[in-house]
Amino acid sequence: MNSLFKKIIKDIEVELTDEFDRNFERKGFFDRKWSQNKLRNRRGSMMIRSGALRRSIKSNIVGDRIFYNSSVPYANLQNEGGEIKVTAKMKSFFWAMFYKATNGSKSGSKQRQKKLSTEAEQWRNLALMKPGQKMTIEQRQFIGEHSRVKKLVNNVIDDNLKEINEYYKAKIDTKGI
Repeated sequence: MNSLFKKIIKDIEVELTDEFDRNFERKGFFDRKWSQNKLRNRRGSMMIRSGALRRSIKSNIVGDRIFYNSSVPYANLQNEGGEIKVTAKMKSFFWAMFYKATNGSKSGSKQRQKKLSTEAEQWRNLALMKPGQKMTIEQRQFIGEHSRVKKLVNNVIDDNLKEINEYYKAKIDTKGI
């Protein structure tokens, strides 16, 4: 019976890992779409642009539990949302992204500044934030509790029990008991 339990837990882990990975393709947590990032551009969704977060998610079975973790430091903040404080290092990054978005132009006329792309303008606004100022990161959940998770777990258990049932039915029929 212990091997059946281990098989069910492993099957659940495989199914959940696959579904959580699909959340990145769905750009949402099952049926709840992620809010649009204000910093949009032609390179695609921020959550899947580099793929680092998606690839970093690992599962681990300990006893009768399945744990998911990530090696990237911002995974929990993205999954749950929250606030972070702006640092000097972040400001440097924001300025670098601003210059990149303006094709390296550090200066320009008033007309040039008016024509800034939405992306460049948003990077500039982030760069102008004061160190210590709080920045809100909206929740973009990709792992956690959901009705589809419960349904998936129940389906895996049902499938395994049906398989066991069929196995023993076949044994009984062949032996003629």
